Amino acid sequence: MERVIFHIDVNSAFLSWTAVKMLGEGHPDIRLVPSVVSGDPNDRRSIITAASIPAKKLGIKTAQPLSMAMRVCPTLVVVGGDWEWYKRCSEGFIEICRSYSPVLQQFSIDECFIDMTFRLYGKDPVEEATRLKDEIKGRLGFTVNVGIGSNKLLAKMASDFEKPDKVHTLLESEVQEKMWPLGVRDLLWVGKKTEEKLLSYGIRTIGDLANLGIESLSRLVGKKFAFQLHENANGRDNSPVETESAEAKSYSAERTFSKDLSELKDIDRALFNVACVVAHRIRRDSFRASTVSMFIKYKDFTVAQKQCQVPQPTDITAVILNEARRMLSEVWDGVTPIRQVGLGVSKLTHESYIQMSLFEDPKLEYYREWDRQYDERKAKAEDARMLTYERKKRPSGDSE
Repeated sequence: MERVIFHIDVNSAFLSWTAVKMLGEGHPDIRLVPSVVSGDPNDRRSIITAASIPAKKLGIKTAQPLSMAMRVCPTLVVVGGDWEWYKRCSEGFIEICRSYSPVLQQFSIDECFIDMTFRLYGKDPVEEATRLKDEIKGRLGFTVNVGIGSNKLLAKMASDFEKPDKVHTLLESEVQEKMWPLGVRDLLWVGKKTEEKLLSYGIRTIGDLANLGIESLSRLVGKKFAFQLHENANGRDNSPVETESAEAKSYSAERTFSKDLSELKDIDRALFNVACVVAHRIRRDSFRASTVSMFIKYKDFTVAQKQCQVPQPTDITAVILNEARRMLSEVWDGVTPIRQVGLGVSKLTHESYIQMSLFEDPKLEYYREWDRQYDERKAKAEDARMLTYERKKRPSGDSE
């Protein structure tokens, strides 16, 4: 039986989701006018993370400074991003997709694969995909593209065909007709540097790439990557649709110094920074941790490490940091220069119940408020995170 894979991709996700929220608040639909999402609408140095189709037609793109876009269109509508709202929209979108097939792999916040091979039962795949996209539009208010393929690669490429609100097929029997005429950059995993290298040798289309001998391709991009490119250019991809991976079992961060440090205040500052990162991550994912670990690495690359249990699961930066500081005093002699410091937490739980203690630190409420403000500042910086995501929308097999 030939596999049938759907790839569902939200059209202009960040801007569409913002538009849905604003419509619910009685505002006009920003998708119909030149508009952008930016981290700080009042700061012209801010970076654009999403643009409406009318804005794109004016030449406004993601990653542009807001000031540049405003020069192009002085009446541009600028709105701020809202990562928490985006997560809610994503969850609703994924829930509907999962109702069509439990074999679902979330590829990013706004796209997923579902394996429909054993779910169609004689139904027409295009009709079923159309029903899915229309249900998402009707219930959630935003549009998606659905790509139908014989494997994940073909399904994803199909969903990138004409947008928005469309269903496209790219089956193995359609590869030569629909995929081979496309430019090499349109092939998944081909980045800018690989494209430049291929073009310099006259390899312009996916068809050119598919018909190039594997040995010749290996000399251009290396043997391992050449095999992947050759398989993909011929429409072959055996990777399964993997259901969601298990939740993280631990979180960690480390800081490597440009020069070895021996001053306690400098090392403590680095420990504070990594504690902030780790604690923020577990709060973001609604975890609390029961185990804290830390390590230091010396200039000869030897490592000293230690871990401890906290009295009750915590997500408070100060609690985690103080445990790490105590362990630092136990593993470091206070003199030997340190090259790297790291901190981690494990034994995670989602449980929100916290046993109250008669001897609870009276500063805990202050610590929690500090964490709340830290998380708020991080949320305001989500434009950088969204921009990084947009760049990853076209994964590259080379470093760019």
